[in-house]
Amino acid sequence: MNNLCVRCFGMTLCLLITCANNAPLFAEGLPIVSPDAVGLSGERLATIDDVVTEGLNAGEMPGCVVCIGRHGKIAYLKAYGHRQIEPEKIDMTIDTVFDMASITKPVATATSVMLLVERGDLKLSDRVAEHIPEFAQNGKDTITIEDLLLHQSGLTPDNALADYLEGPAKAIENVNALSLREPPKTKFMYSDVGFIVLAELIRKKTGQDVHQFSQENLFRPLGMTETGYLPAQKLRERSAPTEQRDGHWMVGEVHDPRAYHLGGIAGHAGLFSTAQDLAVFAQMLLNRGEYGGKRIVAAETLDEMTAGYEVSSGIRGLGWDKQTGYSSNKGEGFSDRAFGHGGFTGTTFWVDPELDLFVIFLSNRLHPDGQGTVNKLAGRIGTIVVDAIER
Repeated sequence: MNNLCVRCFGMTLCLLITCANNAPLFAEGLPIVSPDAVGLSGERLATIDDVVTEGLNAGEMPGCVVCIGRHGKIAYLKAYGHRQIEPEKIDMTIDTVFDMASITKPVATATSVMLLVERGDLKLSDRVAEHIPEFAQNGKDTITIEDLLLHQSGLTPDNALADYLEGPAKAIENVNALSLREPPKTKFMYSDVGFIVLAELIRKKTGQDVHQFSQENLFRPLGMTETGYLPAQKLRERSAPTEQRDGHWMVGEVHDPRAYHLGGIAGHAGLFSTAQDLAVFAQMLLNRGEYGGKRIVAAETLDEMTAGYEVSSGIRGLGWDKQTGYSSNKGEGFSDRAFGHGGFTGTTFWVDPELDLFVIFLSNRLHPDGQGTVNKLAGRIGTIVVDAIER
């Protein structure tokens, strides 16, 4: 066997190992290549196996999918462990559908809001009450759209679950009637309520809920057919379960209780997706708003959205995390331009334009008993990925 054949065999073997569970050589969206084709060390990336195995053995999650991309290609896509362990074991696969939890905030809600800003329908400096007059109650009249996106509105992180039990319309009434926890613009306080308000703002301005608007303007144009709220039956069949609710497993059903009582469509949670679909979204972001020859978001809009905004305890983007106490799932070595987000269900999504890199970690760490924890594990993977960059 000559040297060229040996090298080709080695690259093929690397692809077969990396793209586990019979992944096609080309995904629906991004092509899949060997790590060295995009300047990553396959040997260093192989240590991800050890980190994930530790997490599996410690019971931090039943399984996960890791997806790493650079220079417009997926260089690592692998499923580990089990999608489900109760009531019976089912292997994890790379096409497993996950509850994104709070990754909903930047991917669906904030990006939709920024599209409306781009179109001139909203301004970041607009007071929310200009568009939702009922929101002005109890001192909330000065809160701006930017305040909500930066989590510095002064709104409580979560209001009582009882406020959501009478249906979506009454739930929004209850949100509008809330009082402030802090004066606006004074303190970063991560708030699901703020993003529930942003989804209501989208509905008021467009006549569409955040599900309809994001499908029409983001996911469908990107060809992200496995991303959205309220997944169809064919997607539910390969969804990762979380915990039990009312005696049944939540499979393709949003875990967040407030989003559930809002009908599964909310600004803070409710989105479902797969690793390869999220890779397309990540690449659109790295392409500064363009993908597959289509302009989805203006480059200037994304620049504004992912810039660093100083808040009381770190740096945020508009809807995105950058460097705060919530960033442990990022890892070390990323540039200051990096942005991303995590989700309560065990999901993380980080993009670094300077390194032309994205790292996606998806797990259902809550299955079966709600006891898993994966932020540090995901952060270790992020650090390995950055350390694997050779050129």
